[in-house]
Amino acid sequence: MKKILSLFALAISLIHCKAQQVYPLNTFYKDVPDYAYMKDLNNYLPPYAGTYKATYQGNEITLYITKEDMYLTDYGPGKRKYYQDVLHVKYIVKNISTGALLQDTQNVSDPDNKITSVMTNDNDNNSVSLYYEGTTCGIGWGSITLKKISNTQISWSYYPNDSLFSGEDCPGSQNIKVYLPVAKDLIFTKQ
Repeated sequence: MKKILSLFALAISLIHCKAQQVYPLNTFYKDVPDYAYMKDLNNYLPPYAGTYKATYQGNEITLYITKEDMYLTDYGPGKRKYYQDVLHVKYIVKNISTGALLQDTQNVSDPDNKITSVMTNDNDNNSVSLYYEGTTCGIGWGSITLKKISNTQISWSYYPNDSLFSGEDCPGSQNIKVYLPVAKDLIFTKQ
C-alpha cells in the first residue's frame, strides 16, 4: 500500500512539473515567459572568451571575458525574470608610463562597473552587444559592441550615455572617472 501511495504521489507531482522552456539566445526577452532560458544554441559566445589587451591614450587595458550559462536576469518585483547565456567582462586599466593601476574590476562583485552581454548580431554572427552599468552612481553607463575580427583580435566600440558629472551629482563617491576607452573600433589582441 505504501508503494502505491508513493507512486501515486510521485505521478501527481510529475504531472504538475513544467519543464523549463528553452529559446534561442537572441529571442526578445519580452517574448518569453518568466524563468525561460535563452540558450546560446549556435555557440556565438565562446569565441569571445579569453584575455585581451590594447593600449589607448597612454593606458593599457586588459579585458577578461568569460561566458556564463544560465545567468539569471531579474528586473525586480513584478518585472521580467529569465535565464540567458551571457558574456561577462572584467578589466584592468593601467597607466603605461607610471605603471599606476587606475582601475581593476577583476575581483569586484558589486554591480558598479559590471559589463554583461545582452545579445549577438543575427545579421553577421560576428558581434556582441553588451551593457555597461557604469561606475559609482552609474556614471558612464552605456553600450559596448565587441566584433570578432579574427581568432586573435576583437574590436571594441564603447558608447557611454553619461560620463561627465560633478562631485555634487554623486555625493560621497570615491571615484567618478570612467577609465574604459571611449573609442570606436579599438583593436584588442588575445593573449
